[in-house]
Amino acid sequence: MFQSLVHMARLFRAGRTLARYDVLLQPQQLADLPWPARLGVKLMRIGTGSPASDPQSRLTAALSALGPSYIKLGQFLATRPDIIGPQRAFELKALQDRLPPFGMDEARAIIAANIGPVDTQFTELSAPVAAASIAQVHQGRTADGRLVAVKVLRPGVEKRFAADLQSFYFAARLLERLSAEGRRLRPVAAVAMLEDSMKLELDLRMEASAMSEIAENTRDDPGFRVPAVDWGRSARQVLTTGWIDGTPIADVAALRAQGFDLKQLADTVIQSFLRQAIRDGFFHADMHPGNLFVDREGTLVAVDFGITGRLSAREGMFLAEILYGFITRDYMRISQVHFEAGYVPPDQDPASFAQALRAVGEPIMGLSANDISMARLLTQLFEVTSQFKMQTQPQLLLLQKTMVVVEGVARTLNPDLNMWVTAEPVVRGWIERKLGPAGRIESGVNSLGRMAMSLPALLEDAAKASTMLSDMAKSGGLRLDRQTTEALALAEARRNRPLRYAAVIGAAALVAIAIALFRL
Repeated sequence: MFQSLVHMARLFRAGRTLARYDVLLQPQQLADLPWPARLGVKLMRIGTGSPASDPQSRLTAALSALGPSYIKLGQFLATRPDIIGPQRAFELKALQDRLPPFGMDEARAIIAANIGPVDTQFTELSAPVAAASIAQVHQGRTADGRLVAVKVLRPGVEKRFAADLQSFYFAARLLERLSAEGRRLRPVAAVAMLEDSMKLELDLRMEASAMSEIAENTRDDPGFRVPAVDWGRSARQVLTTGWIDGTPIADVAALRAQGFDLKQLADTVIQSFLRQAIRDGFFHADMHPGNLFVDREGTLVAVDFGITGRLSAREGMFLAEILYGFITRDYMRISQVHFEAGYVPPDQDPASFAQALRAVGEPIMGLSANDISMARLLTQLFEVTSQFKMQTQPQLLLLQKTMVVVEGVARTLNPDLNMWVTAEPVVRGWIERKLGPAGRIESGVNSLGRMAMSLPALLEDAAKASTMLSDMAKSGGLRLDRQTTEALALAEARRNRPLRYAAVIGAAALVAIAIALFRL
């Protein structure tokens, strides 16, 4: 009971801040409320002063005023237009994760507590060059002359997030308890996803690990790289990486002046993201312009891996088939994939779902990116999911949000970019690899390998069963005459015959495949 009162007090404080910025409800929405609700909103606004002058900046200003937890909540809600609506989600995309830096004494103390005294680790350490809600970044120089980026976690941020997250859970559970639509949108699962994301973001060793994994996955990808992690100078609250001396991707004029191929850069942005998501199942989920640079060789460099997303192999295949279905306008296949994945309840009609998908896909086919309204497209998609009682898939929404941001970045480089045309080589290549002859051979080899691995266990189980029967017979607990024993043996032989045949055929197939592969 006491904790509930604490959560309500925190949420009331947040509500007053939202009221001060006049972002609780639109005027027409407020007029439709019962008088007690209207009175409650008015009471929240008492003494809050005038709202921000620009209506579109009010929400971002309010969340910034509420502090680090709410800034991250706002960034997360930008991925959930199904909960807050496309318009609000669009507004939140402009939310800047910037806060005043904390002092150098505090930064040096955190560095010393994590990796040792600053003077033994760096010959130089600059004042903060960037400060956000989670951490700030300094430029450092090591004894061997290397320039490095030193990211330091903000003091006390872990405790603040832990407290605010419990209030978010309280509100989400209340929403699910009181609303059927709330249960469909699964806000508790959304807060859990936010918590998982924050646990990773608040431990800079996890960010270092994410950078290392994505660097390894993409080491052979053309035109893309990740800064190297300095593991010896990284810990839970400190992350040291190579310094990026490049041009921000948002500075299109500078990129053009340096002679870079902007259309090629736009393609690289989209194709790099799709390779990470579909091929690797692990992607940078915060690829906004502030986290992307172009080095002197024209290579795209990504930084700040605090937010990443994962897809299982099954979800990656699902995504590839969905995208390829839109590219080829095969809406029935898209519908079937949704049903096969279990995302749409089986009592819905696949043909009707395909018809709804056609209504979403056809208007954008053949259009350049600057002619596509992503807000309208998202609205239609979420109307479809609601109409067919499709449960929200948070991991796919994070990917979808990142895809929208990535397309926006690419569009600034090439206003005539068509995402579907750019995506097609990556998606088609992955489809052919997984569903073509090579993919089927790989799948078959894996299946046979799993069957071969299971044979010892099967034989061991059979031996145990035989021993058990023998012991029971000897002890008098089970008496079998000769005729019964022979009948059981014959039945067992018949039952195991297909398994033996399968093992022989499987072994022969593995040998044949191995010979074929070595001859390639």
